[in-house]
Amino acid sequence: MICLCVICFGVLPISQADIFKQTDQNGRVIFTDKPTGSNFKLVMKTPRRGSSAYRVFKRNRIKFLPLVRRSSKEYRVDTALILAVIHAESAYNPLAKSKAGAVGLMQLMPQTAKRFGVIDRENAGQNIQGGTQYLRLLLELFNYDIRLALAAYNAGESAVARFDNTIPPYPETQLYVSRVITYYQEYLSGNMHF
Repeated sequence: MICLCVICFGVLPISQADIFKQTDQNGRVIFTDKPTGSNFKLVMKTPRRGSSAYRVFKRNRIKFLPLVRRSSKEYRVDTALILAVIHAESAYNPLAKSKAGAVGLMQLMPQTAKRFGVIDRENAGQNIQGGTQYLRLLLELFNYDIRLALAAYNAGESAVARFDNTIPPYPETQLYVSRVITYYQEYLSGNMHF
């Protein structure tokens, strides 16, 4: 059985922290932004304020905001939630590609893109539209439980169903849900301007 333990993050907002992972002798997975030893492995690097990567991140966030707002209105999904997913999925890099084959701002897999009529996954507008449609479907499917919708976005609808409509016990999925919820709260509170 996999147990997930998330350590409280330090003073910097999570959006500015690198994330490290360690599995202890009992199989518990621990994530932190302040590793306490060499047995922690870097699993997620985020741009630092003032860095060139952060400037690109910020510029792209502003650039793609009109597309996000259009899809938000069309599919009735909160703008802040779409931004949080994009932030977690690609850090606003429209050319992002995962090892699993996901592409673009909202990291669409080929079958998801096809399902929602996305022809060019690297096209920011198509990617955001397809990803937002998928989010809307997942929100409806899981009775507007944002955490379950996000878990399904990451691990697949069948994975959430297989675990009796709970967040699957996959460390990656549990971290993903936690990160997106944190980003979502930051966008809603105004800590992340949009």
